[in-house]
Amino acid sequence: MILSTHPLRALRARDFRIYFAGQLVSVAGTWMQQIAMAWLTYRLTDSVFMLGLLGFASQAPILVFGPLGGVWADRLDRRTLMMWTQTLAMAQALVLAVLAWQGWATPALLLGLAFVLGCVNAVDVPARQSLVVHLVGDRTVLPNAIALNSFMMNATRFVGPALAGFIVAWAGEAVCFLLNALSYLAVLLALMALHARPGGDASKRPLHALREGLVYTFGHRDIRRFLLLVAMVSFLIAPYVVMMPLYARTMFHGDARTLGLLVSSAGAGSLSAALFLASRTSIAGLARRVSLAAALAGLALALFALNEVHALAYPILMVLGFSVVLVAAGSNTLLQSWVRDDMRGRVMATFSMAFLGVAPLGSLAVGSLAHVAGIRPTLFLCGLAALLGGLAHRRAQARSQ
Repeated sequence: MILSTHPLRALRARDFRIYFAGQLVSVAGTWMQQIAMAWLTYRLTDSVFMLGLLGFASQAPILVFGPLGGVWADRLDRRTLMMWTQTLAMAQALVLAVLAWQGWATPALLLGLAFVLGCVNAVDVPARQSLVVHLVGDRTVLPNAIALNSFMMNATRFVGPALAGFIVAWAGEAVCFLLNALSYLAVLLALMALHARPGGDASKRPLHALREGLVYTFGHRDIRRFLLLVAMVSFLIAPYVVMMPLYARTMFHGDARTLGLLVSSAGAGSLSAALFLASRTSIAGLARRVSLAAALAGLALALFALNEVHALAYPILMVLGFSVVLVAAGSNTLLQSWVRDDMRGRVMATFSMAFLGVAPLGSLAVGSLAHVAGIRPTLFLCGLAALLGGLAHRRAQARSQ
């Protein structure tokens, strides 16, 4: 029997349980592809700037097209919308597999395909985020469902990159791309098995719905404040991930396996944060912890930049992964608890813009600055700025309470 305080209580709902299992397989494949794509790009170019540009190309479309994705998520059947986006993402992975297998991959093609996936995700992310509420039935377990989604994302982040590193070293990048394409079948089958058919409200014109969503989102003080915090962490902290191939190869003199272990260390910390959130029974005190986690993420990144000992990189990245996920998933939980149901898709689209869409701007800025000033000074400055920003957010939050 699963009690109401059990950390897995959201899995009582049949639809959420099926969806969770399908996503678990699919997201593991996504993490494998991300690592393989970054490694292939760096192998072809030996350029830190190209790594930043790859991150920009894959996530910038979310910043540009995310608002439209949110409008669609509120107007259309979110399940059907997701089936289309997952099918397109599978096709993109198959194209990558063929290019890598035949040796046809070029930096330009990789950037183009990263941009295509970013466009797909601009629609997929708000649909996925706003679908969860329809799968649990009991709204009181929605925070637990969000936490379990974060757990799933980060459990696969722990396994996927490490597995990708060994597969790339053993069989090449093409196998990772192919496995990712096959993993989409799991989520497509799960979506087809759902009983929930969450329809939307198509009575309002798209531009009116878009404007209405933006006014609501930025007119709500707490939603606005935490979106800004997420955007800050995304811009200053998240770009470290695209720099990991450089660290693995030049700083620590490793290969794809080293890269996989570095990213998996951050994934282990992220997993711990997700378990912490899943164990909570309410959102009381969560806002304060999210603010402090932003400051801790900045401190961890600054320490990582200063560190020259290979063995110490792993625990530092664990702290960094824990803090970033506590900010992102904690803010997601707070927003979904505050938002009106009819605005959920548009608010979550804005959240995806803040978390995923702002990241490419940071990747481009950090990649460009690192190209000129060096990777260590750049990451140290980013960490220091995030530390100060997190403390300022905590002070503002305390004053408003």
